[in-house]
Amino acid sequence: MRILLLGVTGQVGWELARTLSLLGQLVTTSRSGNSDLHLDTGDLKQLQATLDTVKPDVIVNATAHTAVDKAESEPALAMLLNAEVPGVIGSWAARHRALVVHYSTDYVFDGTKQGAYVETDTTNPLNVYGRSKLAGDQALLASGCHSLILRVSWIYSLRGSNFLLTMRRLMQERRELNIVDDQHGAPTWSRTIAQASALALAKLPTDPAARKAFSGVYHLAPAGRTSWFGFASAIRDHLQLDCSLHPIATESYPTPARRPLNSQMNSTHFEQKFGLVVPGWNDDLRLSLDQND
Repeated sequence: MRILLLGVTGQVGWELARTLSLLGQLVTTSRSGNSDLHLDTGDLKQLQATLDTVKPDVIVNATAHTAVDKAESEPALAMLLNAEVPGVIGSWAARHRALVVHYSTDYVFDGTKQGAYVETDTTNPLNVYGRSKLAGDQALLASGCHSLILRVSWIYSLRGSNFLLTMRRLMQERRELNIVDDQHGAPTWSRTIAQASALALAKLPTDPAARKAFSGVYHLAPAGRTSWFGFASAIRDHLQLDCSLHPIATESYPTPARRPLNSQMNSTHFEQKFGLVVPGWNDDLRLSLDQND
């Protein structure tokens, strides 16, 4: 099995390179050149040429425009990377009977539901980022290719730029911090996403006709629910940092992009379909921080 991993240098992509290499011949791409192939996925002609050259059996798309606030001021770029690129990938995959693994977001929802979202709930994104990601999901589904569209939330890792590393740095520099406490969801370790993706791929039937039954949208989020304040508190407590945290409302911390107040997603469909269990967010956080000691 030849696997093409787009975006190997990102938080999720870096972890995917470690897990996917166990499943077959892995070819990686990045814009920085720290990969097998140099590729700017926003160059659709170059993307098409790369697909034609590699001829992958599986395409794992770990690229995206993920700067939620910045997307508000550059919607065309967000739509290119988050919607048009998946459409090109899906069209190629449909023609060549390849499988696509693609990562979506909890921000396709407006956050008004009481309780965890399931895959069949109505989408209604509040910001450009969410709309562009939803358009990418729809483009993949419309292409007719076999795909695993995995909606993930609040991603963090031990590298790059993310909430965990920002909080750790700020708590070491400051004595007090104000943290939003009325947005709820589940923090997700990039390694968990990569491991779950690889395990799901390994369980898929090799016959394309049988594989079709697994194609679709899945929620891949840890068990449990917290707020950004709760997430920050768990980070502080585990690292035993001396910093006072104060809960604040979203309206006290205005941002260019609106965020849903409820981002919690139910992963039961994914777990039952693939026979896997997604760990709780707090357990994953402890494990990630222990490995970084």
